[in-house]
Amino acid sequence: MQNAKTELIESARKKFSRFKELSKQLGEAAAWEAMLEGFPEIQRQRMGPLLARPTLAEAFREAIPQFKTIGMEMEVVDISNRGIDAVLEIQRICPWLEVCKEFGFETPCHVICELDMAATRRAFPEMNGEILCRQALGAPVCIFEYDRPAKASSGHGAASA
Repeated sequence: MQNAKTELIESARKKFSRFKELSKQLGEAAAWEAMLEGFPEIQRQRMGPLLARPTLAEAFREAIPQFKTIGMEMEVVDISNRGIDAVLEIQRICPWLEVCKEFGFETPCHVICELDMAATRRAFPEMNGEILCRQALGAPVCIFEYDRPAKASSGHGAASA
């Protein structure tokens, strides 16, 4: 577990360093787009097999052991309703809070989570995602909401009375 967490932190350091350097060279908006280059394809490879599951809840619950190997505590809440397959991903630990400060960023959110969210939306245009709360802004957890139209065979997301 420690090795996976160390690799995660090193990867984050590289992202923060690259974003800082690109921002100096190109400006923040162009740096953002440069960081996204190729990232949707990586997200498609990482998440595609999981998102093929009948529901987002099944997909995200299957990812819990992967998050655990990097020292993160993840919970998944199925909030599917009214023909929408939806899930809350709750993260109790943010491993990037301290790393971001090494590179002069107040929060890790823009460089890590918002970038991941943008890449996911581009990789899976049928899926929406939003960051509902952030530890970096004082919340006790980070909460991400994802939704997509319910698959006809899933039985989830039926209209509520």
